[in-house]
Amino acid sequence: MRRPTRTAAFAIAAVTTAAAAAALLPTLGATASGAAPACAVAYSVTNQWDTGFQGNVVITNNAAPTTSWTLTFDFPGTQKVTQGWNGTWTQSGKAVTAASMSYNGAIPTGSTVSAGFLANWSGANPAPTSFKLNGTTCNVDGTTPPTTPPTTPPTTPPTTPPTTPPTTPPTTPPTTPPTGGDTPPQLHVSGNRLVDASGQNVVLHGVNRSGTEFMCAQGRGIFDGPVDDAAIDAIKSWHVTAVRVPLNEDCWEGLSYVPAEDAGANYIAAITGWVNRLVAHGITPIVELHWTHGTYTGNSAGCSDVNATCQKPMPDAQYAVPFWTGVANAFKANPAVVFDLFNEPYPDRATSTTEQAWTCWRDGGTCPGIGYQVAGMQTLLDAVRGTGARNVVMLGGLAYSNDLTGWLAHAPTDPTGNLAAAVHVYNFNTCASSSCWDSQLAPVAAKVPLVAGEMGENTCSHGFVDQFMNWLDAHQLSYLGWTWNTWDCSSGPSLISAYDGTPTAYGIGLRDHLKSLG
Repeated sequence: MRRPTRTAAFAIAAVTTAAAAAALLPTLGATASGAAPACAVAYSVTNQWDTGFQGNVVITNNAAPTTSWTLTFDFPGTQKVTQGWNGTWTQSGKAVTAASMSYNGAIPTGSTVSAGFLANWSGANPAPTSFKLNGTTCNVDGTTPPTTPPTTPPTTPPTTPPTTPPTTPPTTPPTTPPTGGDTPPQLHVSGNRLVDASGQNVVLHGVNRSGTEFMCAQGRGIFDGPVDDAAIDAIKSWHVTAVRVPLNEDCWEGLSYVPAEDAGANYIAAITGWVNRLVAHGITPIVELHWTHGTYTGNSAGCSDVNATCQKPMPDAQYAVPFWTGVANAFKANPAVVFDLFNEPYPDRATSTTEQAWTCWRDGGTCPGIGYQVAGMQTLLDAVRGTGARNVVMLGGLAYSNDLTGWLAHAPTDPTGNLAAAVHVYNFNTCASSSCWDSQLAPVAAKVPLVAGEMGENTCSHGFVDQFMNWLDAHQLSYLGWTWNTWDCSSGPSLISAYDGTPTAYGIGLRDHLKSLG
């Protein structure tokens, strides 16, 4: 997901909980005379480490409704924004600007919107004291925006976006999976269906479990929250049969900037143990490459860092190829494990034509608008098959895996025939209606297996995902909700508020729907 994100946009979306925001707003909204200021901004540091931190702003508009917004403030210290979500973030000197996205520009009178960012700091990290919304000074009654972080960890994004370090301490899982339990299907492709070893159709229903793509690169451990047997049992209580496991190639390869305890052999052992434990509990793991190496500062860039600290438009040839060689060797003996080659490609944001984008997607190499050598889907697929692995491989399309219009015409050649298409669908995406699903997704699903690897909505409700799940069920297609993490459902979106499986208002939709299927 590129945290809006997805996914979107992103790469990670972090916000305070609705309860925390509600607690802050009365303080900021009341003036000495009892009249609300034109706007109020609650600023908080939701996580902080040695050289960086994660920040969040909750903006309340008490004036006329907006169709777009621009928030400005100055950092009083050495802070420097490196990436953000739910807004376009820029910084010049100490001056920071966050401009609304296409999906969150409207703020009705009395309503709020949240946006978040990652930043570097040194020496001290004092909070900004003055904010302007569309040029109007906020908090004019002189109250100071609170700086105490909320007790609930933030979330990762829609298209779009994003996926960040919450406050829950990581739990290191055992490396030996439990004995007993169900056995997940040994999958392969037959026509346009996933089938088991006996040829019976398999439809996967599941969740994403974020954290393993970002925690290690941010020096926060490997897992965001528990991944032990009890945690898996809680996931299974929703009638989940598949879990998508996002990975970070720099952590797998053990690059020097990643803490040694979270990198290389330690990261591989932790991921292998997690995947094997899912299998031992009868769950199909979908292992996918989420954050990758390579400097990209073009359109829709998630960060300017060469390291795998955000979502890039395409995987890089330098590390993605050895990554998939290593992952395939680790899991090729178990056809229950599915490979998802790259989370959310968006070369269409870098190139001038759709055909250039699809060619880059398939062939890689030197791609217009991307400064590093790209590993195309054919190259990555060849790396997987070169190990002898015959596992099912999923491929997402353009526009953060929301556009599959050129998928069939540009699909790479797979000697095993075990290729599936992946789509990500959120309520703020372009292809987010039944008419688009009928015209763009159904033709692909008629030719190859189609898996909705991510789906969700940023409204903290489930009306949209209910509609999409009904469409998927009617076509006997697989799907997984984003995400099984205790973040804020309103912009994550996050399915749970506790790792015992307590659903958010959004998560109730997926939980009840899966249970209704029997």
